[in-house]
Amino acid sequence: MSESRSQEQGEDSEVERLRAEVRQLRARMRTHPLISEAQGLLRERYGLLDAESAFALLQRASQQYNVKIRTLATALTVLPRPDAREPLWFPRRVRRTPPRLTFDRAGRVGHGDRNALLGTVLSQTLAVVDADMGNVQTADRAQGGLRMEKHTGHSPEFVDYFAHVGEEGTSCALAARNLAQVTVQDVETHPVFAEQAREVILREGSLACHSVPLTTASGVCAGMVSAHLDRRLPGLTEAQTKVLDIIGGEAGAWLAWYDRTVVLDALEHLHALGRAHTGRQSRRS
Repeated sequence: MSESRSQEQGEDSEVERLRAEVRQLRARMRTHPLISEAQGLLRERYGLLDAESAFALLQRASQQYNVKIRTLATALTVLPRPDAREPLWFPRRVRRTPPRLTFDRAGRVGHGDRNALLGTVLSQTLAVVDADMGNVQTADRAQGGLRMEKHTGHSPEFVDYFAHVGEEGTSCALAARNLAQVTVQDVETHPVFAEQAREVILREGSLACHSVPLTTASGVCAGMVSAHLDRRLPGLTEAQTKVLDIIGGEAGAWLAWYDRTVVLDALEHLHALGRAHTGRQSRRS
């Protein structure tokens, strides 16, 4: 290998390392304000000695119920505060069993396994659309818009750019707004995309895409699953859209159940931990 060629490869490697660091920094910046707000609320409510103690309690409740710290922090910041005199945060809530998932024929989604649910939604959608690239987003209750949680076939640049999307400029935003499936037959010409979003999608090799909202029974968008194709898409059949409607409706109902059950269980555990650690120091595990 020539010296110039070796130098070029070294420069390329350094550029990629710097890009990876920038992506990691942006990811931390997207999460840090929410976690900091949750830590401040816990310190104020339970008289915790420091932010480290607050994070330790968040971590313990997260691990106990297998709920992401970000999900727990979001619920903590958007839900009404508990009555400090009550041992339970939600003393009158009714627990229900998880809704049936007819598309989960292999039984991959265990009781309260949100990660498995999102993975199954993605794999089943890609199978129906016959695509190799795709992602699942969930509604961001703290900031609005959609936040990517699972993906396959996407580059780090794509994932970084679409880590969080707002209410305009993408097919998934349109599907969320209208609570209806959106087919983009040709990414290059479809008017739904903001120009920078279009460029990122085309660089990914995606020439067409299809987005399916995950909707609750009350008509709320709980998330989105999108399939990306390396070819133009003339359209889906009626049978395909019907199957995708079932996936979107059942997954949306399951996510609503999860938020009302598993997340609230984790919050009540966090409430109990906070009451038990008032004025004490705690360390993360």
